[in-house]
Amino acid sequence: MHIHPTAVIEEGAHIGQDVTIGPFCTVGPHVKIGEGTRLVSHVVITGHTTLGVRNTVYPFASLGQPSPDRKYKGEACTLTIGDENDIREYVTMHIGTDADRGTTTVGSRNLLMAGAHVAHDCTVGDDCIIANYAQLAGHVDVADNVVIGGLSGLHQRVRIGTHAIIGGHTAVEHDVPPYASVSGKRASLKGLNLIGLRRRGFERNLIDALDTAYESLFDPEDNKHTLMQRAELLKQSASQEELKSLAEFVLKSQRGLTGFEEE
Repeated sequence: MHIHPTAVIEEGAHIGQDVTIGPFCTVGPHVKIGEGTRLVSHVVITGHTTLGVRNTVYPFASLGQPSPDRKYKGEACTLTIGDENDIREYVTMHIGTDADRGTTTVGSRNLLMAGAHVAHDCTVGDDCIIANYAQLAGHVDVADNVVIGGLSGLHQRVRIGTHAIIGGHTAVEHDVPPYASVSGKRASLKGLNLIGLRRRGFERNLIDALDTAYESLFDPEDNKHTLMQRAELLKQSASQEELKSLAEFVLKSQRGLTGFEEE
């Protein structure tokens, strides 16, 4: 363990083995930091915040501050961060609120670039990239293997499906389906995240099946069925788990789905 003499570690904080805490860092009394984690310098971690192992947190990141949600009244809510995340300069993450799940959760092996914000009661999965100054409003759910472009903004309570990519400077107001590529001043669906799926080793027959499912769900030749009816038909007929999960994601939507731009 190496703690710089200018760092402030409040009594009660739990610091694991082989943790490095650099100059001018502040660690609050209810914070838990897992082994091998490194706070480079000028990092503030407060509240009931837990970091797993081998995370790296860069200067001026602020983790565990209270939510600005006006319903929050000081309850002992939490922020939980997994393992092996890179949390870059000026990243902010807030604790949850009792009005929702009471915790904000970030998984493992994520890269949060400079200025990214994860608001109260958000859930971020594993292996995600959240680029510079992307902003997640409260109650947002981000699945595994998602890429969110820089300067993008995600509306409260939207869900981002697994393996989706959001282009830079995109405003997302509705749920983004799994495997999707969306972009635009107001997000619109561009199709499958083909590059991402290929890079992650998806078989060609599965990509083709997802492409066919996308056409049937979001750009059908006939409009005899609603989107939800088409999703139910896909769920009943699909033999591949990825297609079933796509259909289930659509069926659970509360905010509506990001669709193709109207011509």
